[in-house]
Parts: sequence; C-alpha cells; structure tokens
Amino acid sequence: MSHHVLLIRLAAPLQSWGVAGRFWRRDTHSRPTKSGVIGLCAAALGLPREPPPEDPGNDPLAELAPLLFGVRADHPGKPVRDYHTVGAGRYPLRPRDLVTDHRRAAAAAALVDAETGDTFGHHALEDWYGAPKRIAADPLSGALVSAEVRRNAMTTERWYLADAAFLVGLQHSDRRLLEEIAHALEYPKRLLWLGRKSCPPSGQLALGIESGTLAEVFARMALLPSPSEARPRAGDDRPWAWIESPRPVPGTGPVMDQPVGFHAMGPKHSARWETRTRVTIAPHARDWKIIL
Repeated sequence: MSHHVLLIRLAAPLQSWGVAGRFWRRDTHSRPTKSGVIGLCAAALGLPREPPPEDPGNDPLAELAPLLFGVRADHPGKPVRDYHTVGAGRYPLRPRDLVTDHRRAAAAAALVDAETGDTFGHHALEDWYGAPKRIAADPLSGALVSAEVRRNAMTTERWYLADAAFLVGLQHSDRRLLEEIAHALEYPKRLLWLGRKSCPPSGQLALGIESGTLAEVFARMALLPSPSEARPRAGDDRPWAWIESPRPVPGTGPVMDQPVGFHAMGPKHSARWETRTRVTIAPHARDWKIIL
C-alpha cells in the first residue's frame, strides 16, 4: 500500500496548544497536538461539531481521526506567560445588574431612589465588579439571580509559544482526501487559529503532498524558514520529531490527544501511540519556496 503525507506549516507570532488548561491557568504543550491539528482541518472543511440529529451515526471525524500524525519542531519557539486581570474597579450600573443581583440592588437603592426623570441615570458602586456571573432562575421565585458576584479582580495566566514554526505531517493512503484537506486549509470555510482564537496562523499552511511515510518525508525536507531570525539555524542541529504509530510497539509511548469528538459541551479524547526521535535531514533536502 502506498503512503502519502500532507505537509502543513504551523507558524505565527504566538500559538498555544492546550493540554489541561482551565479558566485560571491555560497551559500550552511544547508542540502542536493531534487534537488541535485535526480540529484545525475540521474547521477548514466546515465540518459540524456533532452528528446531525437525524443521523447520529454520521461521525464528522470519521475520515480525519484515522490520519497518522507527525510533527517536526523546526523552530520550537519560547514559552511566554501572559498575566490577565478581569474585572474589579468601578463600573456604571445597568438596569439588568439590579434585576439579576439583589445584593447589588440593595447597595444601589439609595442612588436609584434619589434619581428623578425618565432615564435610568448613571450610577456606580465603589469596588464592585460590573458583570454578574452564573446567572440562573431562582428555584423559588423564578427571578434571574447571580450565583457569583465578585467584588475583586479575577486573575488568570495564559501560556503561549512565541516565534515557533512546526512542520506537521498527516499520513494516509488516500491522496484525494489529503488534497481536499490541503485545499481547505488555503480556502477555509471557518476561521483558523493555532490552538487559541488569539493565535491566527501566518503565511502559507498547506505545503504539498509527498509520497512516503512520515519519517521518510521529514528526513528529505529542509528546515522551515525561521519566523524571527534572519538566517535558519545550523543544518547539523537535528530537530526533534514526534511520529504517530498505528499500534503500540517498543519505543512508543501513549499520548491522550486522539480526537473522539469536538462536542459543544467539551471535547473527548482517547489514547494514541507515538515515538520521539531526532531527524537527520538529507544533505540535498528540498528547500522551501513559501509565503511567510
């Protein structure tokens, strides 16, 4: 059986491939995940998150999930920490703020009662966060109330990879499928980003389809141009690569990023197997002519 590999360039000022991030701390893996790349391809193809109600067995990822995945870290980038604060301070009240939180309404009662005229007016409470959270109907009265009103700033930290460039490969025997994905990446049906919405890709993504396995193709392709340096790094500095194995064999390890579904209530993943290796690039490797 012949093998084909679609090569994808993932480069941008910032990218972030979360593994176990939550609201308070959004982490990033040191390299793109299979789940993130398959999600990128699914968005480009315009696939739905879930099967249609009339056909629950029609899995949107039926063709994409079996693709063998590999990534070569041509320019690993540098971790960057972004510190966030959300809320706190004084904010003008809105009528809905009084409706959704009785504590806020009680605190602002004197200000509102003193106001005259046909408009709500301008009212602010000292040190009160302006947007109520977790709004739901009260089980007794049915009125909308907030279960969490924070008076102090919420702090979060988010991690990114700066100035990184990765060569990703998707291996399959069906060249037609890879050609369809390559076209979609350059003419996507939905917006694309590298792990997070604040990280749009730069330049060209689809770099063509090569015959061979992931390991063979990675070895005969030159390093990608650096996104930030005037010259690429030395050719004898062999990049690391992570290549998926269709089954567990000696030398492979499990990775929990095999996409099962991208449901709105949260994605689901299972285990897959991959090997980590240094890539010795051929002396006469094919160079790149791409849009950066």
